[in-house]
Amino acid sequence: MAQVLEFKLPDLGEGLTEAEIVRWLVRVGDVVAVDQPVVEVETAKAMVEVPCPYGGVVTARYGEEGTELPVGAPLLTVAVGPAAAGEDAGSGNVLVGYGTSEAPARRRRVRAAGANGKVKQAAGTRPAQPSAPAPGPAPTPSSAPTPSSASAPTPASAPAGGPVPVISPLVRRLAREGGLDLRQLAGSGPEGLILRADVENALRAGAAPASGTAAPATGVSPAAPARDGLRTPLKGVRGAVADKLSRSRREIPDATCWVDADATELMRARAAMNAAGGPKISLLALLARICTAALARYPELNSYVDTEAREIVQLPQVHVGFAAQTERGLVVPVVRDAHTRDAESLTAEFARLTEAARTGTLTPGDLTGGTFTLNNYGVFGVDGSTPIINHPEAAMLGVGRIVPKPWVHDGELAVRQVVQLSLTFDHRVCDGGTAGGFLRYVADCVEQPAVLLRTL
Repeated sequence: MAQVLEFKLPDLGEGLTEAEIVRWLVRVGDVVAVDQPVVEVETAKAMVEVPCPYGGVVTARYGEEGTELPVGAPLLTVAVGPAAAGEDAGSGNVLVGYGTSEAPARRRRVRAAGANGKVKQAAGTRPAQPSAPAPGPAPTPSSAPTPSSASAPTPASAPAGGPVPVISPLVRRLAREGGLDLRQLAGSGPEGLILRADVENALRAGAAPASGTAAPATGVSPAAPARDGLRTPLKGVRGAVADKLSRSRREIPDATCWVDADATELMRARAAMNAAGGPKISLLALLARICTAALARYPELNSYVDTEAREIVQLPQVHVGFAAQTERGLVVPVVRDAHTRDAESLTAEFARLTEAARTGTLTPGDLTGGTFTLNNYGVFGVDGSTPIINHPEAAMLGVGRIVPKPWVHDGELAVRQVVQLSLTFDHRVCDGGTAGGFLRYVADCVEQPAVLLRTL
């Protein structure tokens, strides 16, 4: 006889206490394998897929897409045992990449059974072993799961009364929070697919919610004056960023110094390195290599202030964070042990983390533990900035765009590739002399890359 086991939202680490359901990866009736991802959730740090430690048949799901759940709340129930033959009873692993010795392979979802009454087994899975059910009564699902709510519908247009042509749960959530009836929209995507831009345009145009739709999640009545504008809840990544920046402003007495530097020789050096064959070296990697050399000379800036102990803690390792703008907001992935990496290794790690940021697959571990931040805002076409320090770090180097400008070189006016560098630092950890020395060394390395060779 099958046993029904309850799988609860696990502790995702890094002090996170809640997560929002972004997308269900299984339906009621699906056969799941041990450690197969069953739901995609968004925490305050990253988007992660949560694997189920049980193998068997999904009997219930708890929470719709867009619902925020606390750690320990039920996610789903799984029937395991002879009647749900096909999977191990459990693995003990709760998150891919955390506490596992081997990353589980993705498995194809299989619907429960055919005419012979047996449940089909996912390829590559193992026989089930019974396991004692979780203590306590099984919870009642908040709503009966249906195939239409279990997974994203196809993008094809639907007849009246049929499924709404929306494939993205983020689009659904945006419409729900704006009190907008998606059935009233004509999608601009392929075959009438409703896109995020369609919803945003409708909200900006002041489209009134259809009768019977729920009020926006912000608690504002659908009849609220148009002058209130579109409201975006400060939660998830955006909420975490808001909290961190506010704390930085409250706690850190920051100051900024800046200098223009002639980056012509650095650009030539990079071009020569890339012309020599082998993996291409990124400019960001060269700047990070310069920063680690500068931090070796001025270690005060690789530290943080322990406010409770009233101590400055200087750190032995350099973990360089870099600002990355994504559709979900600003994130700061961290390159660990940057001081031990060469330019080629730094380039590869920057590329890996940038791609993970773009696809929303950064783990909480990828976004924490930084000791110094490199902010290349030149990609936005601007020269300078006074960024807010990434709390609890002590400093951030900002790099503007590199553009041709008039410059006095060897006593003559010439057109050179010029960049503005800025250093925002915690004035508690050092005085202006240290900050200025750090920035001047960075500028010297940019202007004369050979200076860096003397520190290697």
